[in-house]
Amino acid sequence: MSKTALLARLKDLAGQVDRAMQEDLGTIASPRLLEVVRHAIFQGGKRIRPLLTYTAARLINESPPQDTWQLAMTFEYLHAASLLHDDVIDGSDFRRGKETANRIWGITPVILAGDYLHARAMTIAGLVGGPECLAIIGAATAAMVEAEFLQLQTAQENNDDEANYFEVLRGKTAALIAAACETGILHGGGNQSQREALRTYGTNLGLAFQIIDDLLDYLGDPGKTGKAVGNDFSEGKMTLPLIHALNHCSRIDRQFLLALLMAEPAERKKDLEKAAAVIARAKGFDYARGRAENLIEEACQGLLIFPENQARELLFGLAGYVLARDK
Repeated sequence: MSKTALLARLKDLAGQVDRAMQEDLGTIASPRLLEVVRHAIFQGGKRIRPLLTYTAARLINESPPQDTWQLAMTFEYLHAASLLHDDVIDGSDFRRGKETANRIWGITPVILAGDYLHARAMTIAGLVGGPECLAIIGAATAAMVEAEFLQLQTAQENNDDEANYFEVLRGKTAALIAAACETGILHGGGNQSQREALRTYGTNLGLAFQIIDDLLDYLGDPGKTGKAVGNDFSEGKMTLPLIHALNHCSRIDRQFLLALLMAEPAERKKDLEKAAAVIARAKGFDYARGRAENLIEEACQGLLIFPENQARELLFGLAGYVLARDK
């Protein structure tokens, strides 16, 4: 599937997700709550998580249960809730080039709106997907919170352990994507081996997506990514290229990188090019790219247990898009 065809298909499916959410949000009685929630949800985005749920359900049956869209939209609600809370925690004023909800309405309404979206998502998941789907989603959201705590600890310690990095990623990024995939195949009538294949696909897709993000932070075009080059490094974040470099570079280069990580953000920003050169010498960028490619290969290998159809083709296309994206 070409990139153009893939994006056109995703746009069409995203429109169906939006219609389902618009209808559901019409039940909110508070005008202010509705205002904050709409701001959080309808600020762009490709609706990847709900689309994964719906597409996974279609792997077995081209016409999945009618309420699959309702189950799918719970993942957009959970994603939006996490972004609302993240912006409050980080004190962010802008997201995707637009003012954050906390900048417009303040902290209290935004926290409450995030809580509402989380509660609504769990309610719909229980009603539509039943106890098993609810348990999968509940475990994923718990993993997200634990990963945030682990990331806080990692940042304080400048932890350069690769296993720790992936543990954070599995909870923070991959858990919800894996749950979106697994609940979709479960709701569509999938068996245990099919569920495991989709769980692996979702986990690996989420991990690879974040690794590519790590690479784009150093190598991306700011005009496309919307972020300054080296933003993560300036903030002192331990991403995979940097972790690999710290563990495989010369002693002098390691001391240089560690000194920068202990310095002020302005100092890291000033020496970004030197740091990137050290990472490149230690093959940090090559290594990260290779890990992302291996994860995607494993993800796609698991899809081969399903018959050829449009849903499988779309999932293959999404996996390729993750590797090829430049923003």
